[in-house]
Amino acid sequence: MNGTERRKNVQRLAILAVFSVLILIVFVISMNTGYSRLSPLEVFQTLFGMGTEKQELILFEFRLPRIVISLLVGAGLAVSGCIMQTISRNALADPSILGITHGAGVMVVLYLSFFPTQLDVPVLFLPILAFIGGLLAAALVFGLSYEKYEGLLPTRLVLTGVAVAAGLSALMTVLSLRLSRELYQFVAVWLTGSIWGATWDHVLALLPWIIVLFVFVYYKALVLDVLSLGKNVATGLGASVSKEQVILLAAAVGLAAACVSVSGGIGFVGLIGPHLARRLIGLNHKYLLPASALAGALLLLTADTIGRTILQPSEIHAGIVVAVIGAPYFLYLLARSNH
Repeated sequence: MNGTERRKNVQRLAILAVFSVLILIVFVISMNTGYSRLSPLEVFQTLFGMGTEKQELILFEFRLPRIVISLLVGAGLAVSGCIMQTISRNALADPSILGITHGAGVMVVLYLSFFPTQLDVPVLFLPILAFIGGLLAAALVFGLSYEKYEGLLPTRLVLTGVAVAAGLSALMTVLSLRLSRELYQFVAVWLTGSIWGATWDHVLALLPWIIVLFVFVYYKALVLDVLSLGKNVATGLGASVSKEQVILLAAAVGLAAACVSVSGGIGFVGLIGPHLARRLIGLNHKYLLPASALAGALLLLTADTIGRTILQPSEIHAGIVVAVIGAPYFLYLLARSNH
């Protein structure tokens, strides 16, 4: 490793450290803010078992699970978006734009429509349902965007994804009409992107998906580096392009679907997180994947904290806050892609 590459790696590690520190700062702020305020001293005392019963309830049962879920979902969606952008070589690829979150959502709403027991849905069952729906949507989008000799066509991929997402969104609306008022309100909130699964059971259900799939994808970092060079170059370097694309796409769908099952239809995290990381880190996936995870976690935790505090005692769902940021950014990227 030459001196220039060593300096770049030091800079990349420094950027990862900055992301981590920012997450820690927002984490502490999030623990201290909410409808029932806890001072920093009260949070510190409660963390070490010296708080009141009410303070322990607020911190351990309401805030901490939600904070952890926000971090896991943000990281999972951003890594999923990073994978999709690499294998499709399309800067606009994202689980929500490509209809994968909508496919996962349709499966969950289908379950609620025909088995209206939302309160009794096994927590561990939701990610599996969402994964099946997301995988079917991904297979449809990528199948319609694939040419035998040219591979995935970036422009067609986005257009197909937008069309499929619109169709699945309409299907969810139709299915929701047969729900009871209680379940309809749940689905309406879920579609806007709310950290609704804010319990330790949901954390335990989501955590294995994030850890296992991230470790697997990180193991494939070198493969992602090769795929980012294009089909012809990757094939020339000995990569089994189609096989690796399918495997990595399944991992990306698994990450996105598991996140959607506990957070609803949160969009743009998988678009903004990888873009921000790529601008700061570069194209080396050994550093880009963890940077994307940290950027996504920071973005969603910040959005959820803002949504909980800006209009107290009311609450703005995290998906809406992210959309306010993400929609203009998407239009900016779309405008740039035309040049």
